[in-house]
Amino acid sequence: MKYYLIAGEASGDLHGSNLMSELKLADPEAQFRYFGGDLMKNQGGTLVKHYREMAFMGIVNVVLNLKTIGRNMKFCQKDLLKFQPDVVILIDYPGFNLRMAEFAKRHDFRVFYYISPKVWAWKEYRIKKIKAFVDELFTILPFETEYFKKHGIDVNYVGNPLLDSVASFRKNALPKEEFLANNNLDERPIVALLSGSRKQEIKNTLPIMKKAAACYPEFQFVVAGVSTVDKKTYGKILSGFPIPLIYNQTYDLLNNAHSALVASGTATLETAVFGVPQTVLYRVEGGRVVQFIMKNFFLKVKWASLPNLILNKEALKEFIQVDLTFKNVRDELHRILYEQDYRDKITVDYNRLMEILGEPGTSKRAAKIMTELLKA
Repeated sequence: MKYYLIAGEASGDLHGSNLMSELKLADPEAQFRYFGGDLMKNQGGTLVKHYREMAFMGIVNVVLNLKTIGRNMKFCQKDLLKFQPDVVILIDYPGFNLRMAEFAKRHDFRVFYYISPKVWAWKEYRIKKIKAFVDELFTILPFETEYFKKHGIDVNYVGNPLLDSVASFRKNALPKEEFLANNNLDERPIVALLSGSRKQEIKNTLPIMKKAAACYPEFQFVVAGVSTVDKKTYGKILSGFPIPLIYNQTYDLLNNAHSALVASGTATLETAVFGVPQTVLYRVEGGRVVQFIMKNFFLKVKWASLPNLILNKEALKEFIQVDLTFKNVRDELHRILYEQDYRDKITVDYNRLMEILGEPGTSKRAAKIMTELLKA
């Protein structure tokens, strides 16, 4: 069968690649064409457009790039019609993908949505589009099943694909000594700095991470670099303070980390799965004005990070928008570095989180359901 996949971010590329791997096993005749990234490209098929040309973060950046987004949309529509797939598989990235769902449905393509839009957090009105234009919804967070059921949508809950990614990594993980030697790191405890996968995220979080790092020379702070972000972006921020920057080794870094500072997003859940105590940071343009608008008119959840949302409690401290200050980050970092009781409390919450998430095998379960639905 012919599969057209659309992923617009680094996390979508990761989950899309794992899904493609399992689809090939479930359907030996599978043909792929997709918007995605390097990981999906490694699975074969045709990469039409890389997600680095599509990832715009925050209200301001989206507005400034509306023409580019529009061009990407039209290009995708034409390409989809030319390929004539048996199914369109949308992976997260709702602003773009829900529009593509409407287009695809209007042209009689089957539409599967893998990793459903987080309408439970904000923009709940998007549920109407999901009902109208999505044939099958595949969810990865346990509380989503009941949420969508209340809105009259039956979902396919397949577990969380991060468990697959981490389990696969651990099979061939480098020994700590080799990881340190390969990256010229010393024996001090490592604090991982995961500043985001987009340029603007990095600009908004890494400066404060760097400033906090300067307070703790007894620890070794290491930035997880993203290959799709220009090295100059990191260089400008890190100049004047020697923090190692390593690319495409995030899991190796987390596997050997003592603690972490993490930009809110999928990385917070990855860090939790590795059992690393963390503090969550996030900021977009607009400061207090955006924070007031989002909190009072759009956001429908108490927390920003996935671990807190899944656990339904503040297991991790979050510093969002105006709360993202040097003092807040420094003080909280001190707790996760030095207070063992505090670290132990986070570990207990992580253990509960893993119980809720269940077992690996998400990509395989999703691929099995998808191919069975298509054959039927």
